[in-house]
Amino acid sequence: MRIIVDIGHPAHVHFFKNTIWSLEKKGHQVMVVSRDKDVVIELLDAYKIPHTVLSKVKQGKVHLFEELFLRESKLFNIARQFNPDLIMGILSPPVAHVAWALGKKSIIFNDTEHAEIAQKVTYPFCDIICTPTSFKKDAGKKQIKYSGYHELAYLHPAYFSPNPEVLRELGVEVGEPFIVLRFISWGAHHDVGQHGINNKIALIQELEKFGKVFISSEGKLAEEFDRYRIRVPPEKIHSLLYYATLCVGEGATMAVESAILGTPSIYVSSLAGTMGNFSELEQKYSLLFNYSDSEAALKKAVELLRDPELKNTWSLKRDALLRDKIDVTEFMVGLIEGLPGKKSGVSVSTVSDESYA
Repeated sequence: MRIIVDIGHPAHVHFFKNTIWSLEKKGHQVMVVSRDKDVVIELLDAYKIPHTVLSKVKQGKVHLFEELFLRESKLFNIARQFNPDLIMGILSPPVAHVAWALGKKSIIFNDTEHAEIAQKVTYPFCDIICTPTSFKKDAGKKQIKYSGYHELAYLHPAYFSPNPEVLRELGVEVGEPFIVLRFISWGAHHDVGQHGINNKIALIQELEKFGKVFISSEGKLAEEFDRYRIRVPPEKIHSLLYYATLCVGEGATMAVESAILGTPSIYVSSLAGTMGNFSELEQKYSLLFNYSDSEAALKKAVELLRDPELKNTWSLKRDALLRDKIDVTEFMVGLIEGLPGKKSGVSVSTVSDESYA
């Protein structure tokens, strides 16, 4: 098969990388198109994944629409020349629109219920919509549910092993407590009007009483926070999260990653409670806590850090989660190779059952 993969966010690199490598080993031709956002290019280059940059992210709603038009036009030209059997991406309007226009199959992955605008302009044009079983919305007949999370496509033990070398790079001893904070830029279309941590200085000052504090930031950090910036290559961030004592942040992806890795995770956002994977991780597995109030989040962080058995307890919780979930990369590869025909409009019922549980 000939396949185009659209990468629009650093998390997408991780989500698709093992699937790309697996498909290539099986003899399929994979073309990757990318978006210059945060560390997307750096990650793709670090993993030696060839790619074509379609656009660079800019701040502001006007630029979002300009960029969308640019991505669609460039992807259309590339796809027309490459002649793929399948185009896929994570809630990507250009993927759905271009595949539909060229009569190609498309698969859209989504785990973000509140991204309503993107869903409205994407779903009508795509063939298959893949969501976790925890996803709170019914996406109709095109929807395939699987028992997993996006993050298990790369953090499943079949693919991820933590490297303690990252601790040396940070000047942290094995077993030494440290906390990771994640700040985001709030520039995504589904983040407009939302907010996260409003007491960053107070949060840092309180958490420093329990260990070193490191900050991962999507945007430019204020000068007062720069000394806390994580200064390790982005491809090593998951090892860092694995060894961390606690993760507190506004970023949805890193919050889930930490929880899946067995690190207590506190998600602070006005979006808390709107996403099914977060609700499941909190209510069923107690690996993650959701807060819209910064003060309540800080109080919970202090409570957790005072528990000497914290990491051991979370390790057991992680084991319970992994027993319940599937290898998401294996599911993706099987779904792709099982697609019949080469024309758009494939019926989900011919691909698989309703749910991969």
